[in-house]
Amino acid sequence: MSGATGAGPVRPYVITGGRVAPSRDSLALETLVVAAESAGTTGAAASAGEHTSDLGPECAEILDLCVRLLSVAEVAAHLRQPVAVIKVLLADLLDAGLVVARPPVTAADRHDPALLKEVLDGLRQL
Repeated sequence: MSGATGAGPVRPYVITGGRVAPSRDSLALETLVVAAESAGTTGAAASAGEHTSDLGPECAEILDLCVRLLSVAEVAAHLRQPVAVIKVLLADLLDAGLVVARPPVTAADRHDPALLKEVLDGLRQL
């Protein structure tokens, strides 16, 4: 993804079309992304065919890479691009319906207060 054509690597602002922020704020480093076709999204193949001609080479590389579930940070590392650039491109792919994002599981999601109370009550009975 260096885009080297003899002049050196392509600058990040060129890759993102000058945009510095993604169209959505929901893309944390640990957000998991996968190509919509890999995720089994209905109509993804038809949608991908319509949009791939509009994609830059970096977005096409992301789609190729995201045939398996990867975090935003992993995509950035594989493509050797700043996370901010990858977030802009992933947001574009999300808006086009070509990738699916799964938000990270938060600590609040993992801990059921009722279950924790039962465990605490059980420990107190010991």
